Amino acid sequence: MCAQQTRKPGTDGAQWKLEDAKARFSELVRMAHSQGPQRVTVRGRDSVVVISAEELDRLMQAAPRKPLVEFLEGLALDGLPLERDRDEGRDVTL
Repeated sequence: MCAQQTRKPGTDGAQWKLEDAKARFSELVRMAHSQGPQRVTVRGRDSVVVISAEELDRLMQAAPRKPLVEFLEGLALDGLPLERDRDEGRDVTL
């Protein structure tokens, strides 16, 4: 049985039926390394995607964090009015 390797528009890699992916797992892994993500379907619907460990590491890298002050300065809020009316509380009847 051949793996269904039809590409969907806008996706990389091949699409495999679950039974083909199980029977040819070594090939699936090799293709994930050489051709990119490999989709596995169950009953005709996308179920999982097999990717290389290097691709996972690349996707999981956290963006470098900026210090809070630098982050706030980068928001370009120069024209934002920050004044407010004086709050004198409320009248309460006891």
